[in-house]
Amino acid sequence: MMKSTNKQSAKTRLSWLALFASTGTLVCCALPILFVSLGLGTTVAAITSSLPILITLSQYKLWIFIISGSLLIVSAWAIKRNKGQCPADSELGRLCQQAQILNRRIWLFAVIIWSLGFIAAYLALPIQQWLEL
Repeated sequence: MMKSTNKQSAKTRLSWLALFASTGTLVCCALPILFVSLGLGTTVAAITSSLPILITLSQYKLWIFIISGSLLIVSAWAIKRNKGQCPADSELGRLCQQAQILNRRIWLFAVIIWSLGFIAAYLALPIQQWLEL
């Protein structure tokens, strides 16, 4: 029973790590692009002067996307691999199923955030230039 709980705990930590990493892609790349697109360039300038780490993050955005995407893939594998493997005890089984549902929701949210960041960082400008032909 304890081993199953440890596996669930590890999967939950992996899901949260993937969410954190994908949120980094949103903060470094998608939000500044969105603000500039909406004409809020001074807001971006103020944020980057207050938080200079954002400039460093944007310089390494390829690595941030690769690492966070890899974490999402590993997290999806861990969630899929252990789907339905809950203890026979009714109370522990119920808690295990709730944890699995939470893991899938966190993972889906992280994938959405990562996708928004990827679109903003790599696809928005080429699509805009293609539409203005």
